[in-house]
Amino acid sequence: MTPGFVVWFTGLPGSGKSTLAQLLFAYLSTRGVRTKLLDGDAARQSLSKDLGFSKADRDEHVRRLGQAAQQFSAEGGCAIASVISPYREARAAVRGTIPRFCEVYCECPSDELHERDPKGLYEKALRGELKNFTGVDAPYEAPEAPEVHLHTERESPEASAARVLARLQELGFLGELD
Repeated sequence: MTPGFVVWFTGLPGSGKSTLAQLLFAYLSTRGVRTKLLDGDAARQSLSKDLGFSKADRDEHVRRLGQAAQQFSAEGGCAIASVISPYREARAAVRGTIPRFCEVYCECPSDELHERDPKGLYEKALRGELKNFTGVDAPYEAPEAPEVHLHTERESPEASAARVLARLQELGFLGELD
C-alpha cells in the first residue's frame, strides 16, 4: 500500500485556506489520488458541534480533525485539512501522530483579510459583537517552520496551489504529476 500523507492548511480566517484546500483536492482527485477534504468550519457543524471557542475547545477541535486526518492517511490516502488551528502546540501534537505531514501556512495582511471578509465576521468582531475571534481578540500563533509558507495576497490561488504541489513532490509524497 502506498503511504498516505496529510496536508494541513493553517492561517487566519479569510487567508485562503479553504480555497487552496479545495483546489488541491480537485487536482489530486482528478489524478487518481484518494483524497479526503477536512474543513474546520464544516467539522464544527458535526464532529465538533459540542465545542465552543475556548483554548481547550479549539485544541480539542484540532485534535479531532488531526485524528480523522491521521486515520485516513494511515489507510494510504491524502487528507487535506483546512482549519485555523491557532495554537502551535496543538498543531505540533497533530504533526507528531502523522509521519508524512505537510504544514501550509497561509499568511495574509490584516487589511486584506478585512477586505476579503464575505461574512462580515471581522467587522462584527471589531465592533465587539463576536467574541473570541481569531486575529482580533483571540490569538493566532504563526508556524515557525512550515513546509510551505504562502503569502496569499501576492499570488493567485492557482499559483499558491502549484507551490504546494511542488513541495509535496519534493517531499516525496507524490510521484510525477502532469
